[in-house]
Amino acid sequence: MSVDTILFKYSDLVAELGYKLRAFIMRQLPDIQEEADVAANIIGYGYGSGYKNMICTIIPSKAMMKIGFYKGSELPDPEGLLTGKGKVHKYVEVRKKEDFEDAAVAALLAAGLKAWQERTK
Repeated sequence: MSVDTILFKYSDLVAELGYKLRAFIMRQLPDIQEEADVAANIIGYGYGSGYKNMICTIIPSKAMMKIGFYKGSELPDPEGLLTGKGKVHKYVEVRKKEDFEDAAVAALLAAGLKAWQERTK
């Protein structure tokens, strides 16, 4: 299934934010693979299949998008952007473009990439 199938369910404002977030992730993580999981309503980004190869996800909702990080609780987060009650997975809330087009979010994506490289050595 496609990203469009997931984002089509949301308001134009939220869908547009999702497409911009998607483009940002793809710029930050060269050659990243994208997988739309319609049943789970998420868009995953990784360098191969399965959780071991995942870097992050886009998690849409009616009011916002979230960038979910695989093992986000283990990533350095000096700006304190990561939230969520999970012990392993954390996310950044995105309500507007400025929430992700930020050096701190780019640093989290770079840290996620580095963690993946360590996991898959």
